[in-house]
Amino acid sequence: MKIHLIGIGGIGVSALAQYYLAKGHEVSGSDLVASEITEFLKKRGVEIFIGNSAENIKQDLDLVVYSPAVKSDNPEYKKAKELEIKTQSYPEALGDLTREYFTIAVSGAHGKSTTTAMIALILSAAGLDPTVIVGTKLKEFGNSNFRIGKGRFLVIEACEYDSSFLNYSPKIIVVTNVDKEHLDYFKTFENVKKAFENFIVRLPADGFLVFNKDDKNILLPKKFDFKVSSFFLKQKEAKKVKIMLQVPGQHNISNALAALQVARIMRIPDIISFKALSEFQGTWRRFEVREANINGKKVTVISDYAHHPNEISATLQAAREKYGKERIWCIFQPHQHQRTFYLFDDFVKTFRKAKIDKIIITDIYDVAGREEKSINEEVSSEKLVKKINRKNVSYLPMNSLEKYITENVKSGEVLIIMGAGDIYKLADKF
Repeated sequence: MKIHLIGIGGIGVSALAQYYLAKGHEVSGSDLVASEITEFLKKRGVEIFIGNSAENIKQDLDLVVYSPAVKSDNPEYKKAKELEIKTQSYPEALGDLTREYFTIAVSGAHGKSTTTAMIALILSAAGLDPTVIVGTKLKEFGNSNFRIGKGRFLVIEACEYDSSFLNYSPKIIVVTNVDKEHLDYFKTFENVKKAFENFIVRLPADGFLVFNKDDKNILLPKKFDFKVSSFFLKQKEAKKVKIMLQVPGQHNISNALAALQVARIMRIPDIISFKALSEFQGTWRRFEVREANINGKKVTVISDYAHHPNEISATLQAAREKYGKERIWCIFQPHQHQRTFYLFDDFVKTFRKAKIDKIIITDIYDVAGREEKSINEEVSSEKLVKKINRKNVSYLPMNSLEKYITENVKSGEVLIIMGAGDIYKLADKF
């Protein structure tokens, strides 16, 4: 088959592209800008187009898959429809795969990628040879977000945005937590909770739900046939997990306990699970620690993907626990004007409470296809900093960060560079 993917630079779509490639299909794709991911795919043999153009869609294509961010006026999408080529959204295409495998779907507002990775590594260690689609890069997968396996198991990260996960047909569902996320789509928190409930009821009678008992926002349906297993921070294995994990923070203990419950459902011996969890090195941009020399000064740089107030709080708390009384900086890039708008008060509370010595908030990262101009004008990083109103919190434009940090950071300090946009490039420079 000849398959083209619109928005191929996205973390999920790029994994699907690798799946098609591994299955012997001819794969091409486009994205608005070049990135590490598009370059990685190009080296793997994918034909990459930068920019969306109707010319990229050829009559001989068998399938066009598009990112959820792609709108109906996209020139490639329109051309595919005109030529009557089969089109599927990324969730629809991934949904087809979930019906071909015994699928384990990891959902939740936070911790999906890490929990997916942990489960995948346990299954690999147990010799089950899973296929994996995860929303981050893993060292164990050759710095990729995808693993092709020969076994009958598929482990995926199931995102709730746009109710995407309602396309999937898993045998095991993991719910790490439910939070006020993607309110640009859901509008209310009640709608978020209902979406997760609708996902859970997709489980078949022989399916399993693994959920976080510490999270009171997870609603179980009133009637169900599937089996239920829970995890919580006070269960007896929590202390053992905390000691063995290389990644810090209470949230990662919770993620590991979720993975352990899945392993037990699949009758994988604990000795294999614990060993895999103890060897887990973390994932790309999830508390990724590097030692850097900045203008002759030895500094610990942490690159982190946190972009929701609760994720930020968990990461900063983990940093304070790990680094004690050392001086800690946080450079934060808000992700999407709409998220900043809907969670404005939560961001204010989070940064006011944070036990961090210096916090710099830079410009909001625009997400293509998911911003509203009216909201863009109502919210800004400057307004956020003004509302936080703390001496240790300031605003700096993106183009001033490198120079300011280079001149002001001191040896022995910890520099957290945080956000889901392109802020990671600053961490890479150091």
